Amino acid sequence: MKETILIVEDERDIVKMLEYNLGKEGFKTLSARDGEAALSLAGKEHPDLILLDLMLPGMDGLEVCKALKNESRTTAIPIIILTAKSQESDKIVGLELGADDYITKPFSPRELVARIKAVLRRMKEKSAEVFRIGDFIVDFSKIKVMVKSKPVELTAKEFELLKKLISANGRVLSREHLLNTIWGLDRAVEIETRTVDVHIGSLRKKLKGEGKRIVTVKNYGYSFEREE
Repeated sequence: MKETILIVEDERDIVKMLEYNLGKEGFKTLSARDGEAALSLAGKEHPDLILLDLMLPGMDGLEVCKALKNESRTTAIPIIILTAKSQESDKIVGLELGADDYITKPFSPRELVARIKAVLRRMKEKSAEVFRIGDFIVDFSKIKVMVKSKPVELTAKEFELLKKLISANGRVLSREHLLNTIWGLDRAVEIETRTVDVHIGSLRKKLKGEGKRIVTVKNYGYSFEREE
């Protein structure tokens, strides 16, 4: 499947040049002429990467970058900033707001394509560390859970339990297996299997609406519903 690049640029000639060169490399492109249109398209289409000009009419590129990173549906989309500005301060601000790379106009289309491919490659490597469905995000490397842009505080065992269920890719895990791998208990007796049930109950409560993804399989164990 072709990766989609959202071009946020108000200069038509630059948009056409980018569309042509990215199309040659096999990318699908979308374009927006201002910040508001960019935010709308990004939330609706969820592109694989955003090329963001800083000098936009109305809402400038830094404001757009900040808004994208503060919105749960777009926060994970990588951003490469395009700008005629060469000042170090603009570069630093853009990167601090969450941009993944920065390229100054005029630029070589070949260099830009190389930068895009490098960022996308890094994102693919990182995606194995982050699970995401809509407003539900679990970052395994940072041990962080977010639901509707709000952090969810889990105990160490609750987080390990959630990670194990998600990583099972829909398979049903028995209580005995969970006890063995998370608590290190080889022989599950009734009182021990209740430990899993108690932690599952607490986990569901903390995850609120997303807690329904943890499905009980009667007399056996639990699975995790990964579908949107």
